[in-house]
Amino acid sequence: MANERIGDQLIKNALITPEQLLEAQKAQKVSGTRLGSQLVKLGHISEEQLVEFLGKQYGLPSIILKDTQPDQSVIKLIPVNIVQKYNAIAFERNGSTLKVAMTDPTNIFAVDDLKFLTGYSIDVHVTSEESLKWGLDHFYDQAASLDDALSSMEDEQGNIEVATEGSDTAVGDLEKEADQAPVIKLVNLTLVDAIKKGASDIHIEPYEKFMRIRFRLDGMLYEVMKPPIRLKNALVSRLKIMAKLDIAERRLPQDGRIKLRVQGGKEVEFRVSVLPTLFGEKVVLRILDKSNLQLDMTKLGFEEGALGRFKEGIYKPWGMVLVTGPTGSGKTTTLYSAISELNKIDSNISTAEDPVEFNMPGVNQVQMHEEIGLTFAAALRSFLRQDPDIILVGEIRDFETAEIGIKAALTGHLVLSTLHTNDAPSTINRLLNMGIEPFLVASSVNLIVAQRLARKVCSACKEKDDVEPETLIQMGLPEEEAHKAECFKGRGCTVCGNTGYKGRIALYEVMAVNEAIRELILMGASATEIKNEAINQGMKTLRQSGLTKILEGVTCVSEILRITMAD
Repeated sequence: MANERIGDQLIKNALITPEQLLEAQKAQKVSGTRLGSQLVKLGHISEEQLVEFLGKQYGLPSIILKDTQPDQSVIKLIPVNIVQKYNAIAFERNGSTLKVAMTDPTNIFAVDDLKFLTGYSIDVHVTSEESLKWGLDHFYDQAASLDDALSSMEDEQGNIEVATEGSDTAVGDLEKEADQAPVIKLVNLTLVDAIKKGASDIHIEPYEKFMRIRFRLDGMLYEVMKPPIRLKNALVSRLKIMAKLDIAERRLPQDGRIKLRVQGGKEVEFRVSVLPTLFGEKVVLRILDKSNLQLDMTKLGFEEGALGRFKEGIYKPWGMVLVTGPTGSGKTTTLYSAISELNKIDSNISTAEDPVEFNMPGVNQVQMHEEIGLTFAAALRSFLRQDPDIILVGEIRDFETAEIGIKAALTGHLVLSTLHTNDAPSTINRLLNMGIEPFLVASSVNLIVAQRLARKVCSACKEKDDVEPETLIQMGLPEEEAHKAECFKGRGCTVCGNTGYKGRIALYEVMAVNEAIRELILMGASATEIKNEAINQGMKTLRQSGLTKILEGVTCVSEILRITMAD
């Protein structure tokens, strides 16, 4: 079926307009993709409409692979290279018949080849290019490729010799080990696999008798493989070469960066941290994927009232806004979204970060280098001589940084920063414990935000969760609401890697520092007293924010119990 015929038929069926067809054809010449796929990308037609239309045109059943949950034994019947060659994925087996999704069901040679290869009768279903690409990305993970890489390493065993701890290995030998083809392949596949799976961190850990590689997915660590222990130095050396670190230095911690360009020209950066441990160097890579950076405040997880208070706080002309929470709770994303909102042509914004995770056009970002004296405090002092309007300090770690930040907030500047505390009210006591005077804290701090990241229930395998109303009542939900509440959980499927979770959302506790709370700070009130007053003023705690997300069906009870404390 020719492109022109597809376009004409879509117009005839009133699915698109002639202008939309013309736009898609122009874009198609540049991208080289199918016309239908281009129409979906431009938003002129939904994928469901396209697939249904293709099915009618070919007189065959249609399928969207996102709606299927094929068994791995069925998927493996067609190897990945054949899938790529014929654009065909097996998704169901029924007796001697194999159901196969294809983008071009008229390719009878492909159907014959698949029949010969699998030994099954082929029942062809039509699918779109986008749907097939999704299936390829989700059903065919890198496990097979990683196994191949590990097998080839076993084959090359005689060619790689890893020095034992304490031996004096020459730099040239380390470079030679790192340049072995199987080592390069394994490292590359590991990085690509982590990006595809949506991991936030990669942990490469050596122990006495084994080493393992783990990915952090949606905040939890999962083991993905155990490479041979003899390859530990070769793997670490390869990563050090990529990150431009000193491969001969194996006694001191090192930090660096790796920048990769993956399919579609997308750039992904890895922040590399190397730490010497008892049995070798542990490497942790933080994946900084700018395309996944969510800067739209309305999509971060704020409830409506909390978002209003947060925006009110960041739009004040001066004062301090603090975001608190443990490492990996999304504080940087919240701060970046605030800076993105405030980044206007009439504002001079300077940031002191360690490290600078993402580049933001229009913002003067400074990377800290403590070894040469460029600390948060030193950067802050310099910023105040640069005619700033808004200052972002990556983290308040000591009295000096806190003191300069508060003085800046009291002299007409908006200061945004982070602290490591458990909740919003206890941030006040943390500042007082650092040595800041109560009257300075009371007069400078406008807003404190505490946050946590909760895993979202996978939408592909979401089902009702039988939760006793008593459990919800104990969590703080009113009795009447608890008896009406509908809870959900993830069953586990191929989309979420059988975890039941896919993606994360933030829980927020937003405390505006008003006159009543200022009075309590000056009186030396405890964190509990400040918290009770903030709740009376309308603050939702982290647990209450979590309960809201449960009632909305976004997350589940066990996840909120895991990451929040009772009020």
